[in-house]
Amino acid sequence: MSGHQTDKDQRPAQDSTGLFCAASEVAPLNLHASCVAYGDTRGLLILGPSGSGKSTLALEIMAYGATLVSDDRTILTKSDGGLIATSPAPIRGMIEARGVGLLAAQTIPAARICGIADLSQVEMERLPLPRERVLIGVPIPLLFKVEGRHFAPALVQWLKGGRCA
Repeated sequence: MSGHQTDKDQRPAQDSTGLFCAASEVAPLNLHASCVAYGDTRGLLILGPSGSGKSTLALEIMAYGATLVSDDRTILTKSDGGLIATSPAPIRGMIEARGVGLLAAQTIPAARICGIADLSQVEMERLPLPRERVLIGVPIPLLFKVEGRHFAPALVQWLKGGRCA
């Protein structure tokens, strides 16, 4: 596709971020990731290596009105052509705030993933071309980390209205 980049997860083994693991097309995928949702339906999966700021970004987005789905571990299940994110029961309702501790947080039980923020890569383009990553056979829009204070509010606006260009 012209003007569109795809990053498919055809690798059967786990990579250094914990993103990919051996799973069939129908088996749930347990990721080292956080997830927040806006409007209790539109989920953003936050990926990156340990210490990259997944929980911090989730907290920032929550401060702008999103709700926590999961922190540190996220279970993805393929459903009706999309991906549904849930939290493993032992960590449900908690989010880590580095230097503060584990905080109690209001959560929703599940959200449909409509985007991925990958903190392991930094966006260098002012107006990047749309990208996607395929997880469990489902293409999901992909955004790279943006250095700057506008990243969290921009992600909230993206969750609210999508991208027009």
